Amino acid sequence: MTANITPLLLRPEEAADCLGIGRTKVYELIRSGQLRSVRISTLRRVPATALTEFVSQLEQEAT
Repeated sequence: MTANITPLLLRPEEAADCLGIGRTKVYELIRSGQLRSVRISTLRRVPATALTEFVSQLEQEAT
C-alpha cells in the first residue's frame, strides 16, 4: 500500500515545474537569494514552503 506523500523538498527541476519556469531561472533565483534552498551533501533542494513564500513575495511586490 503506497500513500500519497507530499514531498517537503523538491529538486530544482521539480520546483521549476511547480512555478512554471525553467530550471536555469530557478538556479538564478537561488543564487540571488530570492528562492530559499538547502544543501544535503552535494544535492541542492528547494523546500516546498520556499515556493509558497516566493510566490507570496511576488504578489506583495505586484501591489
